Amino acid sequence: MPDEVPEPAGAPPAEGVRTVSTPGPRGRRARRIGVRVLSLLALLGLWQLAAVAAGNPSFVPAPRAVWDQLVLLSTTHEGVRGYGGHLLVEHLGISLRRILIGSALGVAAGLVLGVVLGTVPWIRLVAEPVVTFVRALPPLAYFSLLIIWFGIDETPKLWLLAIAALPPVAVATAAAVHGAPTGLVEAARALGASRWDVIKDVVLPAALPEIFTGVRLAVGVAYSSVVAAETVNGVPGIGGMVRDAQRYLQTDVVVLGLLAIGLSGLLIDGLLRVAENRLIPWRGRV
Repeated sequence: MPDEVPEPAGAPPAEGVRTVSTPGPRGRRARRIGVRVLSLLALLGLWQLAAVAAGNPSFVPAPRAVWDQLVLLSTTHEGVRGYGGHLLVEHLGISLRRILIGSALGVAAGLVLGVVLGTVPWIRLVAEPVVTFVRALPPLAYFSLLIIWFGIDETPKLWLLAIAALPPVAVATAAAVHGAPTGLVEAARALGASRWDVIKDVVLPAALPEIFTGVRLAVGVAYSSVVAAETVNGVPGIGGMVRDAQRYLQTDVVVLGLLAIGLSGLLIDGLLRVAENRLIPWRGRV
C-alpha cells in the first residue's frame, strides 16, 4: 500500500505515492468558525435544558427571556427607557469608560513600579511584599475604605479599578525586567550606555512580551472588579444595573448584564492581542 504524504503546494505528486491535500488558510478559518458556532449552539441547548429542569425563571432564566430583556433594555417600551432611564448600551459605555480610566491609571503606575522593583534590589526587597499583599485582597475588602475617603461619586470607583489593575502589571514587569538577558545588558554597558539607556534600549524591549501579558491580566482584573466598583451609586453602569436587578430577583437582567460584561471583555482582550501582535512581532521567535 503506498504511503500517504501531504501534497506540497505547486508540486506534482510523486509516482506511487498517494497524496493527501491539506486545507489552506481559508479552510482552517472556516473550520474554526464552524467549531465555535457549534459550541455556541451546544451551550445554548444546555442552557435551555437547565432552564426547563429548574422550572423557575427566577433561578435559571431561559435564553428567550434574556433575549427579550435585551430588546426591552435597548429600546423605549411603554414610556420606560431601558433600565433606570438608561439604555443597555449607555450602561455598558459608562462602565467601559470607568474600566478604561481605572485600567490606564493602574497600568501606568504598575509599569513604573515594576521597572523600579526590577532594577533597584533594595526597593524590590521592601515593596514586593506590599504589592503581593494588595494583589491578594479582594476588591470589596478595601472599597468601603475608599468610600470613606472619597465619597460615593466616581473617585472611589476609579481608585478601586486602578488598585485592582496595578499589581498584575507591577509583578509581570518586575519579573521581566529582573530576568532581562545578562549578556545584552553587559554588552550595552561595555559600549558605554548609561543606566537609563540600558533600561530603555535593552531591558524594556526584552521584557515587553511579559509586560503585555501583565497588561492583559490587569484589564481582566479590572473587568472582574467592575461589579464591586459599582456596588454603591453605580447606576448608570452595567455593574450597578446587575446589582440593582439582583435586589428585585430579575435574574434575566442579571444574566444579560453578565453576558454584556463578558462579551465586551472578549472584544477588548481581542484588541489587546491584535496590538500585542503588531507591537511585539518578535514574540516566540527569539
